[in-house]
Amino acid sequence: MSTLRIALAFACALLPAVIAGCSGSKDSDKTGGTAAPAATTHAGHGNGPHDGTVADWGGGKYHVEFTVDHGKQETVVYVLGGDEKTEAPIKAKDGKLLLSIKEPAFQVELTADPQAAETGGASSRFVGKHEKLGVVQEFAGTISGEADGTPYVGNFKEEPHGTPTR
Repeated sequence: MSTLRIALAFACALLPAVIAGCSGSKDSDKTGGTAAPAATTHAGHGNGPHDGTVADWGGGKYHVEFTVDHGKQETVVYVLGGDEKTEAPIKAKDGKLLLSIKEPAFQVELTADPQAAETGGASSRFVGKHEKLGVVQEFAGTISGEADGTPYVGNFKEEPHGTPTR
């Protein structure tokens, strides 16, 4: 079983203990590689810089922004810094993240797609395709992966367009 799938399984086990919103605590940034930081939803986060749904990804150290192009059946997930606006290139294990959608249940492997200024194997942009992304709906799920040796998990839930996030 791959490390990414183990991290996802561990994250799913943590879901009942999830607290909505960012904790903002710097104490949960690193876990010594033994467990993923607590996963949180996007409550309290506005739209991201790419007009996507933002989720905490590491106790405030990182955030992830979920975007979807239904016509292309494609998602692009951006890794953002603590400010939720600035792209934060990471060295993801095997250059991949995992997107798990709750309903209908499916998973998409996201592959690093570095932007022009990103070098040295780091990327803030991860792309994946799946036919079910072509369905126009509000998606909810989890984005997980290992960045620079530390596992991270973030839960997100899209809101209908024009709906405030609070």
